Amino acid sequence: MEPRERPPEDILPAYFFECWVPEAVAADDDRRRRLGDTEATVRFTLKGEGGGVFTLEIAEGRVRGREGDASDPDLAVELEVATWRDLNAGRISAPE
Repeated sequence: MEPRERPPEDILPAYFFECWVPEAVAADDDRRRRLGDTEATVRFTLKGEGGGVFTLEIAEGRVRGREGDASDPDLAVELEVATWRDLNAGRISAPE
């Protein structure tokens, strides 16, 4: 399996959630297949300079992203912007 494309190191969080993630999923049959029948809303709170609150909505093998809070998310993730960037770059894994 080829390594998946990673977002640019300097990507803005809003662009990442609103455009990059939905486009990456739409372009990757394996990612869509792995989502299957998953229906979930995930809220990400990125703390620190350049952060904010972002929501990903997963349904029907697609992901939609937007800036702003989810009223009742299935999962809430809170992390520092620097940690989020390290995750995107592959320097750390989610369990870390």
